[in-house]
Amino acid sequence: MLRMYARSYAEWRSGAEELKYIRVQRINMEKVFESERIIYVRPTFDLVPDYLEMVNDIENVAKYIGERRTAYTEAEEIDYIKDKMDKDATMFSMIEKSTGKFIGNIEFFGRKDDEAEWGIVITASMHEKGFGTEALKRSVEYGFEELKLNRIYLGVYADNPRAIHVYEKCGFKEYDRNDVDVFMEIRK
Repeated sequence: MLRMYARSYAEWRSGAEELKYIRVQRINMEKVFESERIIYVRPTFDLVPDYLEMVNDIENVAKYIGERRTAYTEAEEIDYIKDKMDKDATMFSMIEKSTGKFIGNIEFFGRKDDEAEWGIVITASMHEKGFGTEALKRSVEYGFEELKLNRIYLGVYADNPRAIHVYEKCGFKEYDRNDVDVFMEIRK
């Protein structure tokens, strides 16, 4: 069990963009699943500073996960995480077992019947350590075994050959592409 401080949902001051935390409590974050070096937990408000550091790193992270090139605010990130929690999204934050450091997030998007899109984002300081490959392999197992998926698919920017190589190494096959994206899938 991973112990962390978690902030409860924030109380907004009327009309202001400032955030006032109404309480801080000690909680036990239970792992949902794990792999050799990673614990996968539900998103938490306590990780918002880590999430912001990751998604606001335009050069090393954000350019691979979307088109936005401006920084997210704390309020925007909290709203995003709250929305994921409210919708019980199949999203997990990854924590390194040996250090307790934040690695990144994975998510199964748009689950419909027995298929879902998969996505990953890893904070720059955890790049080049094999976490992406480990997370992908374990996510595929989790998706097939626990979520009962028969197909997991993803889109990756065509100018990200490193990621494409990892996906191929883990069994994903290209099924379509355009000038911007490569679409890949793996079936049970």
